[in-house]
Amino acid sequence: MKLERALVAGRAIAGVVPVGGQRIFDYGCGTGLLGFALQPQAAHVTLADASDGMLGVVREKILASGVTNVTPLRIDLQVDPLPKARFGLVCSLLALHHVPDTLDLLRKFHILLEPGGWVALLDLDREDGSFHGPEIEVHRGLDRRVLQAELELAGFSGVALSDAFEIQREPERGGGRYPGFLAVARKD
Repeated sequence: MKLERALVAGRAIAGVVPVGGQRIFDYGCGTGLLGFALQPQAAHVTLADASDGMLGVVREKILASGVTNVTPLRIDLQVDPLPKARFGLVCSLLALHHVPDTLDLLRKFHILLEPGGWVALLDLDREDGSFHGPEIEVHRGLDRRVLQAELELAGFSGVALSDAFEIQREPERGGGRYPGFLAVARKD
């Protein structure tokens, strides 16, 4: 299910952003599903995450697949300095709602982009908190209007938001349907 969602997300991004030949920074990559979905078209993919455990899985996938244009990077943009490299696309899948200060992160994404670069963010719409449950302290999804305003405050232009996916939870995980969106914007 997660693999299929990542493939859908990769197709959604590639449908509106010129992915081919780009240097891509996939933030909050987890096990790298989105980055690997974009990898065949990309010049290079940096899979960035704060979790050593997730990056261990990423390293195993890189070795098993034999790809040479993917690099793992342990980084937490909330506290670590920005990498020196610049990218044509910064993307994330279901990571933004885990970040306390989204505006700060979006400003950092803007810095990481080359002029003319793109940001593509896939995340959950605002929800009642049942997606993660009360034991996890994160945003309860994101309000599209607030995210659009934050992207503009961070310096992005041409912000476009669209429906992108829906997650159906199994009854043993509380059930429920959770829609998600794709937010795309550009650095001039």
